[in-house]
Amino acid sequence: MTADQLKAIIGAGLPCEYLELEGDGRHWFATIVSASFEGQRLVQRQRLVYATLGNKMHTDEVHALSMKTFSPAEWANRA
Repeated sequence: MTADQLKAIIGAGLPCEYLELEGDGRHWFATIVSASFEGQRLVQRQRLVYATLGNKMHTDEVHALSMKTFSPAEWANRA
């Protein structure tokens, strides 16, 4: 899977104000800013992202995804 493909999948399932991906085709790191994260705990945010991937995590198309998730307000106030 390419970064563009993974971005398209996440972006289609989650409205993102900012989405950056780095990786080697199997191991990925994402920075995601979405209003959907407002008021959500970290584990809830991760579940939202994983839900966009569907079975791609289970079929090993995406072997590993580390992520930093922010609401728009958190992103604007980051140090």
